[in-house]
Amino acid sequence: MKVLVTGGTGFIGSNLLTALVKSGHDISCLVRSNKLNESKIKIIKGDLTEPTLSISDTFDVVYHLAAAWVGEKDKKVQKNVNYNGTINLFNAVKDRTKTIVYVSGLGVFGDTKGKIIDENSKPNPNTDYAKIRLEAQNFLECKCKENGINFTVAYLGDVYGNGGWFTNVVLERLRKGAFRIPGSGKYYRSFIHVDDVSTALVSIIEKNAVNQSFIVTDSNPTTFLEFINYVSKKVGVKEPGTIPTILAKAVLGADFVNMLTTSIRTSNSKILKICNFQYPSYQQGIDAVFSELTV
Repeated sequence: MKVLVTGGTGFIGSNLLTALVKSGHDISCLVRSNKLNESKIKIIKGDLTEPTLSISDTFDVVYHLAAAWVGEKDKKVQKNVNYNGTINLFNAVKDRTKTIVYVSGLGVFGDTKGKIIDENSKPNPNTDYAKIRLEAQNFLECKCKENGINFTVAYLGDVYGNGGWFTNVVLERLRKGAFRIPGSGKYYRSFIHVDDVSTALVSIIEKNAVNQSFIVTDSNPTTFLEFINYVSKKVGVKEPGTIPTILAKAVLGADFVNMLTTSIRTSNSKILKICNFQYPSYQQGIDAVFSELTV
């Protein structure tokens, strides 16, 4: 299949590109510069935030991953990238694709009051960031229906692996003794290894799982405290202390801390019907990350 990926230079996107290439698909990536390591991928230069964005090729599938991250404190930037950028992308591809896969996060479900969520759960975002992401999702879903384009949304859990926030923030700060857990750490999180994210996203298009949604997490939600303590043991450092959420918000931003400290537990039974995960638990996934780091 001919596939276009936005956000391909990011942690998740770059891993998805690798998986798509291995699966034999014809891949293009929308980037603001010409920098891309994979020679088998066609570069399409363009900026999502520009209303004049133009794409001349046609595609079977467009994966939309590009987004300002939750730690972005400037609300205008969040809106411009995550919502306006989605509008600009749709206008550029609405006559040039059969399917759009929108990659979102669990934050759009807000505070689920301890309930285990699945694809039937109703989004109820409790941060500005997640509200903007949901607005973009609703826009895409509506416009896809109007234009006869297939639409699927993938809600990712907290994605970890060899790269991204996990190595750049968690591991680096743990090794320096500078990592602190916001709040008590006893809130539940639903994690997923980046390789399993790629497996899920590729399976969605190869199994033609369109016009529906998927929760993409591993099978064992755990508290953030347990997750960090397990990583600490692998690093060989003492378990980190905590920091009041009000102080964490001053450093990391209110939306980031609010989303992180909101308990969320998921059922991944639907996505497992179309693919198998290599790391069904965070322990297995973390062990794999450290085996890569020590090679």
